[in-house]
Amino acid sequence: MTKADDMATPDADFLPTHVAPKDGLAAWETPDASRPTVPLDPLLPVQLIERLGDWGRIMCHNGWSAWVDGRLLVPVPQTPPTAGAPPARTADPRPLLAHLRESLDRYWLAVEDMAAGKADGDAFRQRTRGLRAGLVIDGEAAWLYDVEQERWMYCDGTRIGTYAVSSAPSSDEAPATPPKPAGDKPPTPTPTQPDGGAPAPTKVVNWPDESR
Repeated sequence: MTKADDMATPDADFLPTHVAPKDGLAAWETPDASRPTVPLDPLLPVQLIERLGDWGRIMCHNGWSAWVDGRLLVPVPQTPPTAGAPPARTADPRPLLAHLRESLDRYWLAVEDMAAGKADGDAFRQRTRGLRAGLVIDGEAAWLYDVEQERWMYCDGTRIGTYAVSSAPSSDEAPATPPKPAGDKPPTPTPTQPDGGAPAPTKVVNWPDESR
């Protein structure tokens, strides 16, 4: 990473919490998609030091920091497993599976009432309004949609991790960026709309290579 490599002396106490995905990761000066900076190199170790909604502020080993889409960072284990302990797993897929099952049950009941003549189209729309779920199963592999984070998760039964995101990073509060002077260049379109038109394809994150 060119800009980061030109910065200060590496910090001996630096402890990475994540690495960038295999394809690298876009970065911004602030949690604002109109202020891009140098992207992260593939598999670059970083320390996540702040979160703001989907945004994450990372720091490199030499003190250089930037904002990235925190959903795409790949976590790294902090403590090696002790002898005889079971292998460490990432996130537990069961809570997300339970949410998907609940959403499917709600939709199923609404369809049942429609088929039985107990509800009309307006009632069906009311009961299913805001309901979102996604699940694809192919043998041991499963792709689960996380509604809260607006991302697809990949699960192989023992671990679950981000596979793709379907929107640009957002925050619950407005980013603290200074107002731009009049006559400044128009902001760069967000990652989801590179030309100001149709959304860009979903960003896919490769599963980390554990053979390294």
